[in-house]
Amino acid sequence: MTKKAKLTCRFFPINEVNIAKLVEMHSIFTRFYENADLTTFIKDMSEKKGVMILKNKTTGKIVGFSTYNEVELMHQGKKAIGVFTGDTIVEPEFWGNKTLHTAFAMKMLKAKMLRPTTPMFWLLISKGYKTYLLMANNFQRFYPRHDRHDHEMEGLMQQYCQKLYPTYYKEEEKILDFGEGYHALKDDVADITPRMRASNSAIRFFEERNPEWRRGTELPCIGEIGLSTIGIFFKKLMRSTFGLRRPARKPRRLAA
Repeated sequence: MTKKAKLTCRFFPINEVNIAKLVEMHSIFTRFYENADLTTFIKDMSEKKGVMILKNKTTGKIVGFSTYNEVELMHQGKKAIGVFTGDTIVEPEFWGNKTLHTAFAMKMLKAKMLRPTTPMFWLLISKGYKTYLLMANNFQRFYPRHDRHDHEMEGLMQQYCQKLYPTYYKEEEKILDFGEGYHALKDDVADITPRMRASNSAIRFFEERNPEWRRGTELPCIGEIGLSTIGIFFKKLMRSTFGLRRPARKPRRLAA
């Protein structure tokens, strides 16, 4: 029932996020993460450009959020934009709700329309498989992935890691290791079962690439943001919202 609750999502520049909002977001954060003190949380937030805040429209309560930043990258000798989302958290009662995803896609669409010739990429660090699946399930071109290797995207990923996290990026393993005491997912959050490993190649790949995710190591990822990618997301959203099925492919004729 709660999945059908009316939710709203709005982007707030970080200078418009007051202490009351920070405390409310932190209370959600501590439900999922160990080592999540308020001082560190506020410090991390202050380094971001803004935050997407998800609210229950009826109660006005914050039920999720996603931090937002932008990083300048160089791509094929030209300036590119890296849209960085850090922590993305939604209360379990609303898992499956697409309001936050839709708001993020709309923000990307507006940014792309304003700068149509500027290459744009989504930068993501993932300490849990659910975050990784957001990219694996919705992007045409992304890195890393289990079925192919993209040297160009790998280079862009290393570029932003060296820019944002030079001390913590482990080039050989291609992970971010913030050390002991970094906020890690609690034991009962987003666990990976043997059945999930066996049935989902993306989840299995995530764990192979980030085997110590339980203590908070992050898998850095990157996906190319294009109008076609945004369009595919909205098509998926329409199908899931209205229960539409993907049109069946016509059988191919055999040559006589």
